[in-house]
Amino acid sequence: MTQYLLTILFTAAVTLALSWVVWKFALRFRLYPGIRDRDVHKTPTPRLGGVAMFLGVVAAFALSSRNPYFAIFWTDPVPVLSLLGAVLLIVLVGVVDDLWDLDWMIKLGAQFIAAGIIAWFGQLQILSLPMGALTVGSSWVSFLLTVFALVVVMNAVNFIDGLNGLVAGVCLIANGVFFAYSYLLVRDTGASTYFNLASFIAAVLIGACLGFLPMNWTPAKLFMGDSGALMLGLLMASSAVAITGQLDPAVLDPEQLGRSQLLGAFIPILLPVVIVLLPLLDFGLAVIRRQWAGRSPFSPDRKHLHHRMLDMGHSDRDAVLIFYAWTAVVSLSFLLMYIGTQQSWPGDYWIGIGFGAVGVAACIVLTLLPSYRPSRRRARRAQPASPETSS
Repeated sequence: MTQYLLTILFTAAVTLALSWVVWKFALRFRLYPGIRDRDVHKTPTPRLGGVAMFLGVVAAFALSSRNPYFAIFWTDPVPVLSLLGAVLLIVLVGVVDDLWDLDWMIKLGAQFIAAGIIAWFGQLQILSLPMGALTVGSSWVSFLLTVFALVVVMNAVNFIDGLNGLVAGVCLIANGVFFAYSYLLVRDTGASTYFNLASFIAAVLIGACLGFLPMNWTPAKLFMGDSGALMLGLLMASSAVAITGQLDPAVLDPEQLGRSQLLGAFIPILLPVVIVLLPLLDFGLAVIRRQWAGRSPFSPDRKHLHHRMLDMGHSDRDAVLIFYAWTAVVSLSFLLMYIGTQQSWPGDYWIGIGFGAVGVAACIVLTLLPSYRPSRRRARRAQPASPETSS
């Protein structure tokens, strides 16, 4: 655990320092776009924060290659190098888009190429699903399923990038929970070492988000842009594939665990999805909404969940904090369920269910409260906001 904590602190320090450098550089050379119709911020702000985050991630991986504790996933460097190569591609495309607005087809094509690099060359694929000893019988099905999952999560994370600190904070919480989950899962499945690629990626992402948040919190000096949001989504999805998709299905077979642990057997595939539930929900609603209107599913608009919360009367900061609360409540409830199923009393996931029920009720109240305070809503609309851009 100490090595992971040091990795988080190192990545955070490097990302914070480089974020300040990128901010100064972007201001010096005016590397920021103008205000678009769908934007809700009023001052042109650099969107190159993803560059600083990417360099922080690369620095952490470079340091890990010299750390004997992490030698286990550097024994075969091809998966790691393929992952970093794919991230580099997506960051470069994101930077170009942040500066000059690429056509959505080009961005989507680059996303499929990046996902293909990870699945084909890196061989990080969903080989099994931990439910009922289900395995993916075809290598092509495994490849296509992995590529599809990576692209969906990339876009889901990018779609919620609309308020200062929103994506960085949501991903910080989600990766914190996923790190705890992957660490415990490796322990519970009897692995000889707690050091693995999935947990390391989660730790690096925690550090990158921690280091970037001070520059991105309201009032934001720097946005992560598509380069940062797509990178976070790609790495989060890759870490989930690296841990859950590689599990031996027999370890979590409900037939072996018994009926009382049936939910526990499904949690390992539910939790990686749950930690990006809000981005996936926003992504799904956006696709349906835009297709219904006869437009491309990737055409931008101002109807994302965070936009709707602003229209309800929330300030941009309150909306971000409520998103944090939803992410923490849902992901932590599933983590508590998983922990309960692994204790000496099989199937004891009621603590997680109780926590989730109370937390969801509280989040609903917080979300809907401004609807009953019209004076606050009018005051909110009368003031200029400065949140981040939206896809």
